[in-house]
Amino acid sequence: MNSVKSFNMLEEVNLDLQNCRSIEEFQFLDRVNEGTFGVVYRGSDKKTGDIVALKHFKKINETTGFSIAAQRELDLLMEMEHINIVTGHEIAVGSRSDEVFLVMEYVPNEMNSLMHTMRNNRVAFGPEHVKCLMLQLLTAVQYLHHSSVFHRDLKPSNILLTEDGILKVADFGMARDFDIPYQQYTPVVVTRWYRAPELLLRSKTYGTPIDMWSVGCIFAELMNLQPLFPGTSEINQLKIIFEVLGTPSDTVWPGYSKLPLVNDIIFDEFPSGGLRKKMNQDLLTDNGFSLLLELLTYDPTMRATSTEALLHPYFDEQPLAVEPAMFMTSLWSEYSGSDSGNDQQYSGSDMWYDEQYSRTDTADDLTFASSYSVGTSDNDDGAT
Repeated sequence: MNSVKSFNMLEEVNLDLQNCRSIEEFQFLDRVNEGTFGVVYRGSDKKTGDIVALKHFKKINETTGFSIAAQRELDLLMEMEHINIVTGHEIAVGSRSDEVFLVMEYVPNEMNSLMHTMRNNRVAFGPEHVKCLMLQLLTAVQYLHHSSVFHRDLKPSNILLTEDGILKVADFGMARDFDIPYQQYTPVVVTRWYRAPELLLRSKTYGTPIDMWSVGCIFAELMNLQPLFPGTSEINQLKIIFEVLGTPSDTVWPGYSKLPLVNDIIFDEFPSGGLRKKMNQDLLTDNGFSLLLELLTYDPTMRATSTEALLHPYFDEQPLAVEPAMFMTSLWSEYSGSDSGNDQQYSGSDMWYDEQYSRTDTADDLTFASSYSVGTSDNDDGAT
């Protein structure tokens, strides 16, 4: 397994920009997306003709010329090497001091856009598709955690998919390394809908389990095609989580009563046991539900690790995960209708969609939206 060298994210990073290529050696094709930390363009290398993503960092640090978020992403993506992590190729610079670009591999499909399109067209992933994506996501997270890095902003819009079905984790602006499993960090990380309860309750001591909570939320969303905990504020986020999983206590979460916000807010008492009825029953087997519960465990020390999740029997039951190379073909086959003989597989899912969504418009043809992650931003996925 490849490893990432250790460095202190809070130290100034003096990048050698003298030997970087000029941004003039790249052609800008179109603007793909924009977020808090930068603007991403689709471009091409004039020398090779290769299509790349060009991320122009927006925030500038007066001392070093880079924001902390930019430093983190530049350093990490230039060091990491894994099939399920978006590849950073090089740094390119313009004529001005603020013209610094990260040249990355271009990945055309973004998971959030794909799920939105599928939802609007009343199409669901099959269990073999969910397993394919989850295995790749967990493998990426395992690589990060074994390399002493946690992402701190895992969500569907930061997950990309190649035309060959390879999942790529992107956007490392919130990521950082860690020297010990738990230490003090800023608690305001991770987009709200995917933020672990210990962060919502303002714990400054946390570790890799915050990523695993996000993975659990993504797992549920792959099955439901809608967010599991779509809170409108931090307090509302906690309320929604408690309504589904039950209000925690020191019994299920040792140390809960000592978390900063617990004594400042009076929470209603909700019983546990509401998770299963929130899920698409066509896709959630007993083993799948077991894995989901292990990922969405209140006590961070008891929450499943990436390695434990990868070994879960859910991935060994039929149907097995489709091979990544067959992911797109298989998904299109499911959508295409009766020729594939899979209409019955989604009849129950259609009924579930009728209960979850009210639609009177005519569905467009299923297309895979092209997008690219640029950083946590205020949008309809509840970012803060």
